Amino acid sequence: MKFLKKAVVAAAAMSMVTAPVVASAAPAQFDGVRADTQVQNGMAFGEEGGSWILLLLAGLAIVAGIVIAAGGSSNAPTSP
Repeated sequence: MKFLKKAVVAAAAMSMVTAPVVASAAPAQFDGVRADTQVQNGMAFGEEGGSWILLLLAGLAIVAGIVIAAGGSSNAPTSP
């Protein structure tokens, strides 16, 4: 069982290393396909203060992740 666990970890590590290498070596298939659009009234996302909402949500997500990771579990022994 120990060997199988090590083999799975090694396969996962190998796939994490090789995937970006293979993707960067692949020829680009979508060159020149992007459609350009005009922004209406010269207003892009974030010009009206919308970026602070994203910043706030990102901060809340980080704080929530820390709270969840810290957890409220006590490590006190249960035996008397």
